[in-house]
Amino acid sequence: MNKPLLASSLLASSLLALALAAPLAQAHKAGDIILRAGAITVDPHENSSDIWVGALGSDVAGTKATLDSDTQLGLNLAYMLTDHLGVELLAATPFSHAVGVKGMPGAFASLNGKLGELKQLPPTLSLIYYPLDAASALQPYLGAGINYTWFFDTELSGEAEDKGFSGLDLDDSWGLAAQLGLDYLLTDDLLLNAQLRYIDIDTRGSTRFGGREVEVDVDVDPLVYMLGLGYRF
Repeated sequence: MNKPLLASSLLASSLLALALAAPLAQAHKAGDIILRAGAITVDPHENSSDIWVGALGSDVAGTKATLDSDTQLGLNLAYMLTDHLGVELLAATPFSHAVGVKGMPGAFASLNGKLGELKQLPPTLSLIYYPLDAASALQPYLGAGINYTWFFDTELSGEAEDKGFSGLDLDDSWGLAAQLGLDYLLTDDLLLNAQLRYIDIDTRGSTRFGGREVEVDVDVDPLVYMLGLGYRF
């Protein structure tokens, strides 16, 4: 048998074995501990107030604050309270986001662009519900819970400092979270997992320009995507 054909046969055999094994796996049971790890992306869908500029003594109409996305290592730890109900903690390595300003008009247009960077951690505790019975290897679930987002290591860019900005701070946030998830049981212990979350994150950002306070309220409200593997103990 030639090498390409042999490789194709081995792959087909492996996939068949996996397909046969998966339906034999039993769904989660009360007392199970599930550890998941994978790539997790926080994609802010930010909506900010107009930026208040102390040097002007007013909001500047049409101005906004911006945040970009970031991908890190995501971790989940879940404990099944019953066969269908569990609690889950979401954790991750720190996310890093660029902070920007847009919409500054006229003589202040030079202030638009990247303002700085920040890091954040969004630990989230959720109650999760699996509706299907134990015969299914495919196990969708729903979750709802509470999030605490900690902003830290805020730092202005050199360009922003050259323009006259100083300091950067964001308030930590408490908010609700909701999620859709899917486990696919490969074996009795190993599973594939995909998650989609919405997290309510509201914060106030502040810096100083010309020695006066600059402030903006931001609804960050990210969608959070995770794809990874899990192991059940």
